[in-house]
Amino acid sequence: MSAILLMLLGLGGMAAGYFFYSRYIAERIYRFDPDFITPAHEYDDGIDYVPTNKFVLWGHHFTSVAGAAPIVGPAIAVIWGWLPAFLWVVFGTVFFAGVHDSGAIWASVRNRALSVGALTGHVVGKRARSIFMIVIFLVLLMVNAVFGVVIARLLMENPGSVLPIWGAIAVALVIGQLIYRFKFNLPLVSLFGVAALYALIYLGPQIPMALPETVGGLSANAAWILILFAYAAIASLLPVWVLLQPRDYINGLQLFVGLILLYSAVAIGNPEIVAPMINHQVPVGTPSIVPLLFVTIACGAISGFHGLVASGTTSKQLNKETDARFVGYFGAVGEGALALAAILAATAGFATLGEWQEVYSGFGQGGVQAFVDGGATILSQGTGISAAVAGTMLTVMAALFAGTTMDTGLRLQRYIFQEFGEIYGIRWLGRPLPATLMAVGCCVLLAFGAGGADGSGGLLIWPLFGTTNQLLAGLTLLVITVMLVRLKRPVWVTLIPLVFLLLMTLAALLIQLNEFYQKKDWFLLSVDLVVLIAAILVTLECISVFRKPTEVEET
Repeated sequence: MSAILLMLLGLGGMAAGYFFYSRYIAERIYRFDPDFITPAHEYDDGIDYVPTNKFVLWGHHFTSVAGAAPIVGPAIAVIWGWLPAFLWVVFGTVFFAGVHDSGAIWASVRNRALSVGALTGHVVGKRARSIFMIVIFLVLLMVNAVFGVVIARLLMENPGSVLPIWGAIAVALVIGQLIYRFKFNLPLVSLFGVAALYALIYLGPQIPMALPETVGGLSANAAWILILFAYAAIASLLPVWVLLQPRDYINGLQLFVGLILLYSAVAIGNPEIVAPMINHQVPVGTPSIVPLLFVTIACGAISGFHGLVASGTTSKQLNKETDARFVGYFGAVGEGALALAAILAATAGFATLGEWQEVYSGFGQGGVQAFVDGGATILSQGTGISAAVAGTMLTVMAALFAGTTMDTGLRLQRYIFQEFGEIYGIRWLGRPLPATLMAVGCCVLLAFGAGGADGSGGLLIWPLFGTTNQLLAGLTLLVITVMLVRLKRPVWVTLIPLVFLLLMTLAALLIQLNEFYQKKDWFLLSVDLVVLIAAILVTLECISVFRKPTEVEET
């Protein structure tokens, strides 16, 4: 099959979702009010609460949620064939992710920019909030610990990517000053930022950089992980306009330029999809497509982490409530486009079916490397860009978005600890610095406590990320649905996705529970049980609230 046809169908479906379905949701379901005073204005402090141009905020939201996951998930899931992955990405983006992301922003903005965990206590009750916070904490711990490992490995395997990855931070710092301090023209600053990033990408392979094999008695991998956590801690304490916003914004533009190049290469080169539409000869040990497809592809279809970003940082920067449609729904469309690109690269970037089957010889194979290698092949054949530069560009793309997700994730984990401090009256924990140190400490403890001197302990609990993350998405939709019920508005747009997600996720958790038992992996078995019980308890709490006649507060 021609990759062009798949590209046009996918992008066309997502565009139709944004122009038509998101308008219906904005006007008839969430009823965004342009005159509503958002928390960004009400609590403007120049640090976390900052009214932000919707294009800049879209860049923050999009790149914060579009980490390595929308690349990894689809590039693994094509092992079942390209059609199931394609359908879940397109329909998930239109009917699940867009509804979830814009709804989480709306729910938070209407409740003083509370995070989804604190919002659960406000809408449902204190018991549900306490249980929900456990799930949120686990998701953030997984994301931060694992993305540190992912970025460290990319830096080690691709020395040419070191300069552009770290140089992007300097570019972002300059852009933040130009936009907010010197009030420069946004399009002009954007052009400068994108040009600087791509100049760094061009220079990267010519000036490769690498750490020594050992640094202070630590392996290079462990040293990179510590450096990344130190950077993320500093970034999480800086005002959002200094680094977080401009870094996310310029990375968002860089990604779109990269996607345009990749999609243009598909249009010019017209590669054939060599992977099977439905793979009837999956490798031994590959799990059942149902329900595992729906948790393997999370980001790119729907992801609970999006709700944490939407209610954690995005809602505190929303200038007008009506901007939630562009920032939230279109942010989900952007991630869907990235997931679609990952599917094309991992199915049409190979010369033959046999070559593809060699890579996908077992479940879990493919991932980022399949995206980089396949995408580089498509780019070099379609545009004439050298394979080395194309590979560096895609590696930098993956690492930069993993990095922006890690930046936001650690800030969100800091918010969680601050909320713990407020809830339980621990004053010192409510301050930014102690909360940040606690967040970093947990990640480092997992990385080195479970992973040893290599620092790769985050991978230990990664097998549960897909199910826990999708469970979080379902529970976020559940809270939004409770709000809609109390406001006497139509609920089918959130109710159908949440029922589907909860069923798929609970089934996946039960399957994994059996797998961990068979392997005698008592640690993951225990974590799986905690997540499963938490899901059931929060669901029961929310169902009980449906019957209460009181209306949720919207101010």
